Amino acid sequence: MIDRAAGVIKVMGHPLRLRLLDELSGGEVSVGELAARTGAAQPVVSQQLATLRARGVVDSRSAGALHYYRIVDPRVERVLACLRAS
Repeated sequence: MIDRAAGVIKVMGHPLRLRLLDELSGGEVSVGELAARTGAAQPVVSQQLATLRARGVVDSRSAGALHYYRIVDPRVERVLACLRAS
């Protein structure tokens, strides 16, 4: 349990990944929209989302050529809430 929690905290420590998670906290968002909201290049966003997905923090679905991501680990929302409160 502690190792898994440490892994989630570690993966959230990257500034762009944290920003992506903040954007996803409102619900499912496409990769292109995340790129537009963060100002990061789409390939970079995709790479960071793949890292988050590998850790089980987010999941995705495809709708044609679009890929949508959402947070699936409820601890992430709690961490984000704590960060917003500080």
